[in-house]
Amino acid sequence: MVIETNVDDQSAEITAWVMDQLLATGALDVFLTPILMKKGRPATKITVLSTIEQQSTLTQLLLQQSTTFGVRSYLVDRQKLSRDFIEVETEWGIVKAKRGFSNDSVTKIVPEYEDCRRLAEANQVPLRTVYETVIQEIKLDENQSIDS
Repeated sequence: MVIETNVDDQSAEITAWVMDQLLATGALDVFLTPILMKKGRPATKITVLSTIEQQSTLTQLLLQQSTTFGVRSYLVDRQKLSRDFIEVETEWGIVKAKRGFSNDSVTKIVPEYEDCRRLAEANQVPLRTVYETVIQEIKLDENQSIDS
């Protein structure tokens, strides 16, 4: 399900709070889009991705916790890769990485942001360096697996 509403009279702090509450309550994803409403008023469209089972709960949360007077919802199709997690050893520590599969083949590997951020802060290295190192370690492991 997609649940969405436009708000033009709500502070950024409340919008961030609502977003956090939606995610904590079970939204699959929440994103914000800057929009212009009638009379050129700047506003924010809050979009929530939800299961059908969570639709009512998340709709009520939007109606109770935000300034909106109404929401729209509609059913959408969703395709996603099957996935798993691996752990990658780096010189700074272990990072989890998400692997996406299509037809039993790995199509992408993405290091987990929070792990990379934590190691970058703890070791005072650029976040980008941690990401690049994780990707490089994965490529090395894949090449070693192929050679074995």
